[in-house]
Amino acid sequence: MAESLSRADCVALDAADPLAPLREQFTLPEGVNYLDGNSLGVLPAATPARVAEVVQREWGEGLIRSWNTAGWITLSQRVGDKIARLVGAGGGELVAADSTSVNLFKALSAAIGIAKEDGAGRKLILSERSNFPTDLYIAQSLARQHGFELELVASDEIAARLDERVAVLMLTQVNYRTGAIHDMAALTAQAHRVGALALWDLCHSAGAIPVDLKGADADFAVGCGYKYLNGGPGSPAFVWAHPRHVDRFWQPLSGWMGHASPFTFDTAYRPAEGVSRYLCGTPPIIGLAALECGVDTLLAAEPLGGMAALRAKSVALSELFLAQVAARCDGLGLASVSPADPARRGSQVSLSSAQAPGYAAMQALIERSVIGDFRAGAHGEPDLLRFGFTPLYTRYVDVHDAATALAEILTTGQWREARFNQKAAVT
Repeated sequence: MAESLSRADCVALDAADPLAPLREQFTLPEGVNYLDGNSLGVLPAATPARVAEVVQREWGEGLIRSWNTAGWITLSQRVGDKIARLVGAGGGELVAADSTSVNLFKALSAAIGIAKEDGAGRKLILSERSNFPTDLYIAQSLARQHGFELELVASDEIAARLDERVAVLMLTQVNYRTGAIHDMAALTAQAHRVGALALWDLCHSAGAIPVDLKGADADFAVGCGYKYLNGGPGSPAFVWAHPRHVDRFWQPLSGWMGHASPFTFDTAYRPAEGVSRYLCGTPPIIGLAALECGVDTLLAAEPLGGMAALRAKSVALSELFLAQVAARCDGLGLASVSPADPARRGSQVSLSSAQAPGYAAMQALIERSVIGDFRAGAHGEPDLLRFGFTPLYTRYVDVHDAATALAEILTTGQWREARFNQKAAVT
């Protein structure tokens, strides 16, 4: 996408975009340029009425009968089947439940249990140093419980570190800071060659890029519902286990909904067959109903080319943004930390700024109704401005306008006032 594209050119691209009607599925605030779907997806237009229906009719009128009459009892599985279509899993293999952290605890516990069963004495969980912190915290907790060790390496050291000492490779497919994509199939295959299991976090990839869990022969996967799946804040997450593993273990949170026969009220636990044993407590029906609306916005793209078409547009959007930033912000201290090759980059672009503190620059953008987000540096890494490109509702003109606003706040020094206001607010 050439940097010379004018705003009128971008408006024309939007007019010709076959995916443009998908934007009508969402409620977008007037005048807001939202580039933060990688943190929280936009509200689907269908969600308020659906949630009201659950509250007013199914709960208010149906009361407890709605576990059967409204199908609440199988909602985790039904929503899970819809998500499975987006991540290359089969029907009945994935459930929507709990949070990402809780599901990671279940899946990693299962993987550790399988590693212990194989008798090879492996006690190493390998992950990336810049993995999302909650993943590392859960892994630290489980490593301590089971006498395992968690080893963290840089992204480019993972392949070289995979050897016969590794029990579980635990990675997030798309890095939350840089948007860099791991090659799931290649790393999973390498893990299997040395006898390790591969567990993947799909929080920044499910609904953003084509994912093929079965094709990659992954062992376990988890992911959230509130980013690209548009399920809303605190939305239920999901968990998947490959069919070869699913009946080999009891996941540790053996609650009544994961029982083989929950309404017999046995005092002894018997796990349900298949991935339903990954359920724990009573499912959050209102949250699941909202999540289903979000997932449906992605499934609506299937007649238009599905995830492949959405991915092609997200690449075009991010390429346009990088080109516009390069042209408009030259000499203003910005640098992309996301991979230059779009095939290795998720649906986001992350920039570092040598001129303006990242938080202040993002606050200045937000004051102009361009909403991205900020991530503080860690392990010697720079602070980052993150911009997410959700092709369901992000337009080419949005990208043009965001780059223009970013150039203006850096050129005029508007970020200095935003930084001052933040300091005053903190003190």
